[in-house]
Amino acid sequence: MSQRGRLYDRLFDRLRSAVWNAAERRPRTPIRLLVGLLAIVFSLVAGTLVAVGAGLSSPWGTVLPMVAVAGATLVVAHVVDRRRIADLGLRRERGWLADLVAGLALGVALQTLVAGVGLAAGWFRVADTLVGTAAGAVSILVVFVAVGVYEELFARGLLLVNVAEGLRFAGDRVAVGGALLASAGVFGVLHAGNPGASLASTLGITAAGLFLGVGFVLTGRLSFPVGVHISWNAAQGALYGFSVSGLGIDVALVDLDPTGPTLLTGGSFGPEAGLLGFGAVVVGTAATVAWARYRGDGGVDPRLLVPDLRWREE
Repeated sequence: MSQRGRLYDRLFDRLRSAVWNAAERRPRTPIRLLVGLLAIVFSLVAGTLVAVGAGLSSPWGTVLPMVAVAGATLVVAHVVDRRRIADLGLRRERGWLADLVAGLALGVALQTLVAGVGLAAGWFRVADTLVGTAAGAVSILVVFVAVGVYEELFARGLLLVNVAEGLRFAGDRVAVGGALLASAGVFGVLHAGNPGASLASTLGITAAGLFLGVGFVLTGRLSFPVGVHISWNAAQGALYGFSVSGLGIDVALVDLDPTGPTLLTGGSFGPEAGLLGFGAVVVGTAATVAWARYRGDGGVDPRLLVPDLRWREE
């Protein structure tokens, strides 16, 4: 072989190594994340177009694009990441149901804390009670369940895990910390286009993403953050009538209007944009750590850093 041929071979090998992890038999982390992002955007657009074309009303017209994104996330994990679905945190193992119930309870407790402190301080007023219909309440709960599942599946199950694996060269602590920050940052940015969004709301949602991520990295299961995510939104909107990430809710058990400073209440965006919401995130993070220790999951789950690849047992 000529010298030029050997040079081309070395160049090809380097280019291939840059995009393909031969040891793991799959694309490297940036390529996997790029493919995942493109697939999710495509599925979101396609799901929205199908819902509009079919004339689906709420909640199904809202839920269909979310289901499409969740499906795309699972397909990317299976085909591109070449991992088992359980490696996204969907593990039916001992403790997953207890995590789900604890997460559901924590989300309600935190929003009740926000409402109670705000009412006691005079930052909220009771505008109405029993707003909306039972059918409307069921519809919004269906949407909240879908949101909690598909956002956690993408932000924590796919994104956080891939970033953590990609940063393993820097050490476990850096890998997990960087993955937490990256997934929370993306989570915050994804809500930056919501009605009434601001720098404060984006930072608040990012902090909430860190809170949810902590529950995942300590247990290795999505059930805890999914539970918190669902009940946080449901209690925020359907129990207390707050806006949920800038989106108004037409049903509420007790409809509370913010009358105090926006810096504290979050104003029209909802508590995540205010210090009350941030305080709930801090309390929730501490409660999550306490729950993990109580369950015997006091440290980072090591499975986050070691991919469970399908081909290893094929």
